Amino acid sequence: MDEFEKVEKLRQRVDVTYEEAKEALKQADGDLLDAVIWLENQGKTVKTEQTTRSTSYDEQKDYVSVQDTVEKESKKSDRTLGQKIRYLCHLIWVKLKENKFVVERSGNRIVTLPVWILILALMISFWTVGIVMVIGLFFNCRYEIVGPDDLSFVNETLEKAGDAVDKVKGEIENL
Repeated sequence: MDEFEKVEKLRQRVDVTYEEAKEALKQADGDLLDAVIWLENQGKTVKTEQTTRSTSYDEQKDYVSVQDTVEKESKKSDRTLGQKIRYLCHLIWVKLKENKFVVERSGNRIVTLPVWILILALMISFWTVGIVMVIGLFFNCRYEIVGPDDLSFVNETLEKAGDAVDKVKGEIENL
């Protein structure tokens, strides 16, 4: 490497002028490392901001401990059948409480019930509740389930049922 290349490389590394880089190389007998050290001792280099890196989990706030995740998963898999059924029932109960069955007529809400009440009513008297719901469709009632869960497929089905009843009503009126 010729003298010009050494001066250029030294300038890039320590951000000094050509004259300072040339003087440093002269003092270091052409050795780049010694020239950098000489410039540092002269106070002509800009101190770079020091950063630290660590692979220690404690210092990494954005990462999840693999050991904690494995322990959590193993606890999940260690559940007995009874505990799994109990957990599933709990999840179902929470979803049935959070979501509401809404009855609307002409854009006004008539009834809002937790879904579990509708299911209980259907279990006790399926035919009575089913017939009342169908009759309600003929009286411009619309049904919807609202809540934090995405139940658009259920609401689309309920909407299609309402549209079908409207179509039947239109055909009856045209007779």
